[in-house]
Amino acid sequence: MSPPRPIVPIVLAMLAFASNSLLCRLALKHTSIDAASFTSWRLLSGALVLWLIVRLRGETKAKAGSWRAAMALFAYAACFALAYVSLPAGTGALLLFGSVQITMIGYGWWKGERLRRLQSIGLILALAGLIGLLLPGLTAPPLPGSLLMLVAGVAWGIYSLLGKGTANPIQATAGNFLRAVPLAIGLSAATYPQMTLDVPGVGYAIASGAIASGIGYAIWYRALPHLQATQAATVQLSVPILAAVGAILFLHEPMTLRLGIATVAVISGIALVIKQRDRTTQ
Repeated sequence: MSPPRPIVPIVLAMLAFASNSLLCRLALKHTSIDAASFTSWRLLSGALVLWLIVRLRGETKAKAGSWRAAMALFAYAACFALAYVSLPAGTGALLLFGSVQITMIGYGWWKGERLRRLQSIGLILALAGLIGLLLPGLTAPPLPGSLLMLVAGVAWGIYSLLGKGTANPIQATAGNFLRAVPLAIGLSAATYPQMTLDVPGVGYAIASGAIASGIGYAIWYRALPHLQATQAATVQLSVPILAAVGAILFLHEPMTLRLGIATVAVISGIALVIKQRDRTTQ
């Protein structure tokens, strides 16, 4: 028998991941903090919390992680924040999720994984959902922000691929966050004339880094050994839905018909790919 799945940690981790979109949008829309500063405070606070978790676990390996992964992490975090200057939280979460999954599926295809018919239909459906969301119209999200979020998703997909098979993911994540901090500080220095800070904005950034990212990843990696790969991928389908619901409840963002249709198309398409992959590997 497989070990029981830890439901509470899984739910907490998914809520943490969805909260990143809400906290970032809240900070950049309702406070005066700039995107580069938000990124710096997020990565710095995440690095400190993850370093503390690693130390409390009695691990001291200094070379965990890599600069390639850290650069992908930084690219994700920077584009993520820059996108949320203009994007609604629910739309941004869907674009991020879709581009992450398509990046990873595309990499598998490039490496020789062949998609079955239903997987191909699922991938086309997910792509159609993203394209439909971005088509010009009254309810279309801002194109610059949308493109930035798609880049953030590609960067996170690359980061996830680089971390596959890592023996100690928490330690590697801590090392990557630490390496990404100077990159983020460099971005803040380069945009110093546009830098603006306030206490609420910094607070949201720290909450995003320390709680939604640092503690969220630690919880997720503790739960991950209890899940099969397909189960882990399926659980993450909830993140854009949770972000969209949170955006409606806490940020009073409307759920447009376009976003609703795109959400159903993207999540259904990715779910179809995941389900068929599970049947292929059985």
